[in-house]
Amino acid sequence: MFLIENQVPLIALFFLAGCVGVGFIFRKPAGHRAWQLADLVWVVLGLIGALGAIVAGLYQADSSHVEREIGIAFAAHTRFDQDAGRFQLRYCEAPGPDGLAVLCDRADFLSASVAENADLPLFLAVTERRSALRRLFGGALGEEELAAMADALNPGMLLTFQPLDDTTREALARLQPVAPDIAADYRVLAKGYDTLIARTRRLKQEWEFLQARSWVLLVQILAICLVSFAAPFRLGKSIAELRRP
Repeated sequence: MFLIENQVPLIALFFLAGCVGVGFIFRKPAGHRAWQLADLVWVVLGLIGALGAIVAGLYQADSSHVEREIGIAFAAHTRFDQDAGRFQLRYCEAPGPDGLAVLCDRADFLSASVAENADLPLFLAVTERRSALRRLFGGALGEEELAAMADALNPGMLLTFQPLDDTTREALARLQPVAPDIAADYRVLAKGYDTLIARTRRLKQEWEFLQARSWVLLVQILAICLVSFAAPFRLGKSIAELRRP
């Protein structure tokens, strides 16, 4: 994380080191073996940088996918909370048929669990995510923050309820003959809740997979540093050849 948060100064330092190195070679005439070695350094380090960029590109693609999934899951949590609240306002504000109270209580529990899970740090990161430019200049989340975000999405710590258990099934059976619309709406709500929890658990797995391979970011930074070190050598060779009579 130290390298990631200080990558710009590190890249500049490697570039300056390359400038110092090419400064010594400028004492040699164009076509000298030293310039040929400088060109070889540029080719080799440039190839390493290109390979690092390819690997980092794959990681960034996966990272962008997970970020989109986080946003989708966060929106789904919010939407379900609204649907559960709508169910309560529509059916639970006044006394209703036998069994409705059970469904209303369960809908309230489901809504509470979803609202609680939407406050997990990983979901809060959607609204607090720093811009790419700020991350570049040291504004990235720290290692402790990333670890806390991953731990907070532990599926075992998710606040969950069973949307359909024996009690709610009995209530649905009593409601079906007299209020089929209420029973149907609750079944849709229960199915949506199960899907939402399953998506959140799958998101946790994808997040852990990505975090386990965060070393790719280090490869990317080191590759850029190597290219920035080699760039003055290639530039110096071109200047030397232009100065040749």
